[in-house]
Amino acid sequence: MNIKGIIFDLDGVICSTDEYHYQAWKSIADDEGIYFDRKINERLRGVSRAESLEIILERAAAVYSPEEKAALMEKKNNIYRELLKNMGPGDVTEEVRSTLRELKERGYGLAIGSSSKNTRFILERTALTDAFDGISDGNMISRSKPDPEVFIKAAGILGLKNEECLVIEDAISGINAANAAGFHSVGIGPAAECDEAEFKISFFFRNTGYLVSKMCLSSYKEIYT
Repeated sequence: MNIKGIIFDLDGVICSTDEYHYQAWKSIADDEGIYFDRKINERLRGVSRAESLEIILERAAAVYSPEEKAALMEKKNNIYRELLKNMGPGDVTEEVRSTLRELKERGYGLAIGSSSKNTRFILERTALTDAFDGISDGNMISRSKPDPEVFIKAAGILGLKNEECLVIEDAISGINAANAAGFHSVGIGPAAECDEAEFKISFFFRNTGYLVSKMCLSSYKEIYT
């Protein structure tokens, strides 16, 4: 196994904006009189804004036109971006930063592969833009996860083949996307519980360097320390 690049999902892996997403969608749902709670919110993990809205509208009494849906998505994004202004460098732990530095020092190409159209804004707010050699985000793709397009573009930016890259994801849809295109997949958080993940870790920023070393030496499938 010859790993040359590592592609990271953003939300839930590098940092967490889950609460901001929830608050923004909750505001939309409340304004529209649609029931929405944290359990339903879990279904939005790893999917696009448009797909998230469709999940929320499953409980709507009204039928929404494409124009109305577009307006709701824009309104949600405006609320979300306002909330994101609360983010800063302190929202990324030193363990995250030190792990990224270590991986770069080892010579790995690092990229973000996120369906979020706010990826660059979040990286700017958290002072992480320069930590990555490439960024593939929702503004560059026409199909979101579980389609592998975002990861394929990330590998292309790194100048690597899919099989030379490790994808680290916290969403099952992301793991499925990575597997579909021949990437090596690592599940963390909820994705560590799915059988589809090729490798599983419990604490990403304590295990990553160890995991990559083991991948080059063995066929370990689970690394919990």
